[in-house]
Amino acid sequence: MMDKTKTGTLLNAYCDSMGGTLSDIVNVLKKEDFKDVFESFYILPSVFNSDLDRGFSLINYDLNEALASEEDIEDLKKLNIRLLMDFVLNHISVLSPQFQDILKNGDASAYRDFFIDWNRFWEGCGEMTDEGYIQPDEKYIGKMFFRKAGLPILMVRFPDGREVPYWNTFYQAVQYPDLTAYELVRDLGLQYSAAEETAEIFNRSDKNPDTLDLGRWNKYREKVVDYIRGKRTYLGQMDLNIKSDLVWEYYRDTLAKLASYGASIVRLDAFAYAPKEPGERNFLNDPGTWDLLEKVAGIARSYGLTVLPEIHASYEEKIYKTLADKGYMVYDFFLPGLIIDAFERKNGSYLKKWIDEITERKIQTVNMLGCHDGIPLLDLKGLLPEESIQDLIKVTVDRGGYVKDLHGAKNVYYQVNATYYSALGESDRRMLMARALQLFMPGKPQVWYLDLFAGKNDYEGMKRAGEGGHKEINRTNLTKDQIEDCLKKDVVLKQLEMLRMRNTCPVFSEDAEITAELNGPEMRIVWKNVSGTAELDLDFDKETYRINIDTVH
Repeated sequence: MMDKTKTGTLLNAYCDSMGGTLSDIVNVLKKEDFKDVFESFYILPSVFNSDLDRGFSLINYDLNEALASEEDIEDLKKLNIRLLMDFVLNHISVLSPQFQDILKNGDASAYRDFFIDWNRFWEGCGEMTDEGYIQPDEKYIGKMFFRKAGLPILMVRFPDGREVPYWNTFYQAVQYPDLTAYELVRDLGLQYSAAEETAEIFNRSDKNPDTLDLGRWNKYREKVVDYIRGKRTYLGQMDLNIKSDLVWEYYRDTLAKLASYGASIVRLDAFAYAPKEPGERNFLNDPGTWDLLEKVAGIARSYGLTVLPEIHASYEEKIYKTLADKGYMVYDFFLPGLIIDAFERKNGSYLKKWIDEITERKIQTVNMLGCHDGIPLLDLKGLLPEESIQDLIKVTVDRGGYVKDLHGAKNVYYQVNATYYSALGESDRRMLMARALQLFMPGKPQVWYLDLFAGKNDYEGMKRAGEGGHKEINRTNLTKDQIEDCLKKDVVLKQLEMLRMRNTCPVFSEDAEITAELNGPEMRIVWKNVSGTAELDLDFDKETYRINIDTVH
């Protein structure tokens, strides 16, 4: 049997994206319309026990029993669908057993250095602040790349009352529960009337202990504030200390677990943030990033797993080339923007340039149109002219997309949040052409479920998600009835037909010779091997395409 790990079609969805549970997705994949359409399934990490960020804040890698079961995983195997699963290397949730052990046991915890103690990391490299954390000297921190304003710190209260700063690259929130008069009497010895009024003042305030004013009960403020701090809870994703042997034990256990689920490919999420050294970059640290990758890949290989490193970086940085030269599969974050650019300029010259580079360098890619994050733009820098990138931003925003600025900085592009169908102007013809282009690109085609069903920008979903919920524009959870309605549309049925062709035709194999030709607005891509030829002819001006398959019988 042909190994389709690097060329087979790959469905991409959350386990509640198509019907509500993983079982519902299995039932969709059992339909005749989906027979032989997908070789594998990238299930986003909400399939695991997680609390934030639609799954990327892992508590542990047990299946999320509200959405998935081991029976569902076995049913996917029976459909001959292999799995791609996420392994988040840089961080885990504050609700993880390891972090909760620190909150309970402090310095006595076996996991005291499982996460990165900010002050221990920066010892001798800065000045201690009144707030209890080291402010690193500029010469040590100048190369650092932070995802949010300020230092990436979460102040963690130990059982003895000390505040210990831990490294926290991504999300964090500190929460204070309401007070009751009962507990203030019981634990602090306040009189009931004073306790009742104190609790009411705090519960009506913004719950910031630093600015709490208890009025006539301010004589109790110090012990009340200390009590409040002791009751606080956390949300967030805490960075792992890769110098800890326990972290590597955790890595090995996680990869073993993913293999036990039947995963064949493991996507390494946020791994380039994990290696850190004073005075060096904390994103794409060189050589730390590559040393980490090689070590993790070695462990993965021992469990029969292929790793897919996930790195967003501009084309001009050539990180994709470094990964390819080291023998890894590469995420093709350039393709989505290149296709839209070809439609807008009615010319596929930059697309052809990228195809030629992939084939000449024999780069193994996983490509896509849309995905759970957005349409990448930063990645195109150096491949497209700056004015072309700005034109792409404008056209996708004009069609209802939202710009995701880079870490809050204005006028610094990163990605546009939109469905790919809406980014194409909600044109069935363009959606089908884009899919055909993707399927004739070298590599493994990853298919975002909402693109497959020609999903439109979900503004109501954004509103429900509130501030920072822009990504929900492209994460609509479809009901069973909506899926049935979609399966009556030509734009959906024709995509399924193309995907089945791509997944089953023997011409689309790793040994095929791939060539691309350009003649003005016309483009031709040809795959050829001993099994035959497959040709795609497109016209970006007339917006037409034709597929021709000629196999040896």
